Amino acid sequence: MYLTRTKPSYYISFFMALWAIASGLTALAKDFKGLLLTRFFLGVLEAPYYPGALYLLSIFYTRKEIATRICILYTGNILATAFAGLIAAGIFAGMDGRSGIKGWQWLFILLGITTFLVAFGSAFTLPDDPLNTKWLTLKERELAHRRIVSDTVDQQSQITIWTGLKEAIKDYRLWIFALMQHLHLAANGFKYFFPTVVQTLGFSRLITLVLTCPPYIIAGFICIFWSISSGRSNERTWHIITAKAVAVVGFAIACGTLNVGARYAGMIIFTTGTYAVNSIILGWVGSTCGQTKEKKSTSLALVNTISNVSFIWTPYLWPSSDKPRYLIAMSSSIGLSIATAAVAWGMRIVLVKRNKKIKQANEGVLCYAY
Repeated sequence: MYLTRTKPSYYISFFMALWAIASGLTALAKDFKGLLLTRFFLGVLEAPYYPGALYLLSIFYTRKEIATRICILYTGNILATAFAGLIAAGIFAGMDGRSGIKGWQWLFILLGITTFLVAFGSAFTLPDDPLNTKWLTLKERELAHRRIVSDTVDQQSQITIWTGLKEAIKDYRLWIFALMQHLHLAANGFKYFFPTVVQTLGFSRLITLVLTCPPYIIAGFICIFWSISSGRSNERTWHIITAKAVAVVGFAIACGTLNVGARYAGMIIFTTGTYAVNSIILGWVGSTCGQTKEKKSTSLALVNTISNVSFIWTPYLWPSSDKPRYLIAMSSSIGLSIATAAVAWGMRIVLVKRNKKIKQANEGVLCYAY
């Protein structure tokens, strides 16, 4: 909410820098309590970034553009996940013990320094509100502002932060989106166990780390393509349902056979189908619950927060005793994917009814995308 009253460039960069410092200081942890404490602060400092970045994109890009832009942003996360194992392997192999510092400590130090430098540069390169971005010309600012105003359904004038919070909470569509995204991320619980799942294929540690990359790289490209398709057609529901159907097939293959080739193919399929959905849902939130900047920022933050709660309980679906098939987790992901698609269809019904009322009241006015 506070982001609507400050400069996004400073806000996002500030928390990025603090996160970088906390990440670097993790190298000083000596025991489990120290690691737990630093992990807590990392979580607190990381929390403002993603909803802040989503809000910044949503005030510059229209409904047909936003899903693709969010996907490009999210692809950074996908690629980071893809190459994290290889980066860690390289640091452990080349720097473990250098200057009396262990490999895992070097990992946090180097990532902290890199992130801090990026945060510093971001303070000068990220835009602010369309009308207040210094490196845009006056005409460019006005154009950027008009694009979003003319693309917002039920556009309202500026309100207070607390009014924006109240409006977001009272909008039942927000809670449907929160449920949808929560179910989606719950189905994405394999994210933190993917190397472990790949390891069950029986390859060496190095080969396992290498094999974790292709599924995410493929998923990143498909995610961008699918988001472009959703934007150009101005369609959300069928894109979500189709992607989730692909994910269900992947999960079924991965747990339905012990054939190495088939299981790895299943992993590629469910990764691709799952990641193709994220940016479409979040873009849908911003365009549907964005009558004011205050409501939009609050809606994105609430959906992001509620959806991330899924990462608290989904790890319990992955007990080591369930490998190599991980039948509990895979079958749960199938059910969660189907549930996500069902909620998306429910939102479609809600918006179809709302659009009928809008058209009856005033023909030719902008309607909600579904």
